[in-house]
Amino acid sequence: MAWKPTACILCECNCGIEVELGGENGREMVRFRGDKRHPASKGYACEKPHRLNFYQNDPHRLTTPLRRRPDGSHEPISWEVAIREVAEKLAAVRDNHGGTKIFYYGGGGQGNHLPGAYATATRKALGSRYRSSALAQEKTGEFLVAGEMLGTMTRSDFEHCEVAVFLGKNPWQSHSIPHARVTLKALAKDPARTLIVIDPRRTKTAEMADIHLQLAPGTDAWLLLGMLRVLVDEDLVDHGFLDAKTRGFEEVVEALRSHSLAECAAICELPEDQIREAARRIGTATSVACFEDLGVQMNRHSTLVSYLDRLLWLLTGNFGKPGTQYTPKPLIPWIFGDTGKRSPVTGARIISGLVPCNHIADEILADHPDRYRAMIVEAANPAHSLADSPRFREAMAALDVSVVIDVAMTETAKCADYVLPASTQFEKAEATFFNFEFPDNAFQLRPALFTPPDGPLPEAEIHARLCEALGAISEADIAPLRQAAEAGLPAFGAAFMQAVMSDRRLSGQAPVLLYRTLGEVLPPELKEGAVLLALCVQFAMANPAQIGRAGFAGPPPFAGLALFQKLLDTPTGVVFSRSEWSEVAIQTPSGKAELALPEFLDAIRELAPPAADPAYPFVLSAGERRSFTANTIIRDGDWRKKGASGALRIHPEDASALGVSAGGQLRITTRRGSAVVDVEISESMRRGHVSLPNGLGTTHPDGTRGVAPNELTSTEDMDPWAGTPWHKSVPAQLEAVG
Repeated sequence: MAWKPTACILCECNCGIEVELGGENGREMVRFRGDKRHPASKGYACEKPHRLNFYQNDPHRLTTPLRRRPDGSHEPISWEVAIREVAEKLAAVRDNHGGTKIFYYGGGGQGNHLPGAYATATRKALGSRYRSSALAQEKTGEFLVAGEMLGTMTRSDFEHCEVAVFLGKNPWQSHSIPHARVTLKALAKDPARTLIVIDPRRTKTAEMADIHLQLAPGTDAWLLLGMLRVLVDEDLVDHGFLDAKTRGFEEVVEALRSHSLAECAAICELPEDQIREAARRIGTATSVACFEDLGVQMNRHSTLVSYLDRLLWLLTGNFGKPGTQYTPKPLIPWIFGDTGKRSPVTGARIISGLVPCNHIADEILADHPDRYRAMIVEAANPAHSLADSPRFREAMAALDVSVVIDVAMTETAKCADYVLPASTQFEKAEATFFNFEFPDNAFQLRPALFTPPDGPLPEAEIHARLCEALGAISEADIAPLRQAAEAGLPAFGAAFMQAVMSDRRLSGQAPVLLYRTLGEVLPPELKEGAVLLALCVQFAMANPAQIGRAGFAGPPPFAGLALFQKLLDTPTGVVFSRSEWSEVAIQTPSGKAELALPEFLDAIRELAPPAADPAYPFVLSAGERRSFTANTIIRDGDWRKKGASGALRIHPEDASALGVSAGGQLRITTRRGSAVVDVEISESMRRGHVSLPNGLGTTHPDGTRGVAPNELTSTEDMDPWAGTPWHKSVPAQLEAVG
């Protein structure tokens, strides 16, 4: 059979791949290769997508709606009954307590973002206001700082930089940059370029580095303070850039002088000369690109680290020129910074529209009139992925009603009152909104490769049925637009815009309207892509120059329609935006980068050395990215060619002191829980630092592999600004087993 274009769904890069279909009835994904026609990945792919058939053809996937019985088990029910009862019970919560008591978690897993767009219609019908997602336990600290300092997000140009800095980041395994392994090899090979890695582990990326700052776990803030102190003391800052593009430099200098380089070096357990060497290389380079990731964003002082990281490249003028930081133009506008809103029970800061994940259980379990009483979870598994899994399960049990929309019987689905089976990502049209390339930015609408088996429905259909059952949309609303859709895209576009602009009720149902009308005339394998029409028009109106350079000319609405048609016609992906370096701009009200943020300057002055707890002498990184770990959508442990047991990595001297050898077992205990783990002895670890991989410990009928890391973490251990968890810095004790 012919090779079919699609994309990998195991990390945010979503590289374009081609799949050869075969097997019984042509429903097996037999072979994979990178798609050279994809405008962003250009044929690049790592080893992980070669195992995607374990996701598509897991024999234990859900095929029928389920309802919880009184004894906790689930029974199959029809779609008619499921939609009616779910709509009735969610409406009862809305009518008796208010729609704000209905919480939404998810919005699309990796590579599976269109459900989040359709879910907005259901949430609007219910009056649901509060939501969260995996981003709220990873990136909201960075979002807060980006919003306050720059007014926008930034990404980095590693293909052209002189110096690359990876902070808590191992792109050899976690990727997140274009052509990660090719780019890393080019950096390591070029003697004129320098690769700097900040990580307590000696990862594959760190092995390639010119400078590996193997600091003590959780001391990243001290290391960055030391590097900034060198830049200031040796005047390795870009005064021209600071004068023209920033405010508050002198206040920052005053705060930095609260700590000496010697103090910082002692706390992060690195030689002063090595810190000085790294800082000088950054301060003297013509271009520096930086990437901070979960190694620091799920760690102590994470939001402060995001602030200090930006100071590192702003003080040296590494913004708005090739090889430095840029502001991408994604297809959908992302929200950045503090929204000014707080969660109703704990008063947690809502950043970028997201409630902090570590607060969700408390928002449900509190004896408070505004507690969340219902929850919809979609394409996500918070009972496994969020801190303190036992407490999250307790919270789900306390809800009036809970609904999970997913492909598999996940740990979260097992706790739900209703489970609605969804099509896989290869049985419907799908896309991702992680579009951050520069200067050419690309988007791929992936057509369905298979028709779903009897039972599961695409999320778009599930939300359309729920909205109809809730009375939010009727056939009378749909009929005129369905007629317009048959007249062609230009006629439909005009009719749709008129309808949603003239009726506020219909504007909230725009995704379902598009699906029920335009979706009906699209090719069946692209039906769920109907929602993109509105997003394409919105992007064209906001970015006429960038979309025009990408080849979509004319007034914005027509350019947006042309982009939408191009996405339909080009399953390998489309360059939708072409930017220029002169357009990279700071978007704060002042037009300048705000360096002196008072709450962070105070935090610098008050920063105290970490206190050790003798009862828990080890530091656990609960969730390390390895060769065959990813998100938990692949639940069959046989997909892993390496590390199938999810062993605990430990330094040889620590293993010897505990009397355990490779292949043996240890009991790991934290303040929250305990587990027996297999042992892998590794020189990559520092003494006193151990790690467990992410994605393990998912239950499966064919066997559970490894430990679920969040059985060991606590919701109390979190960042004071963003509420992001300290998964990478969990106090632990170890003892030999047997």
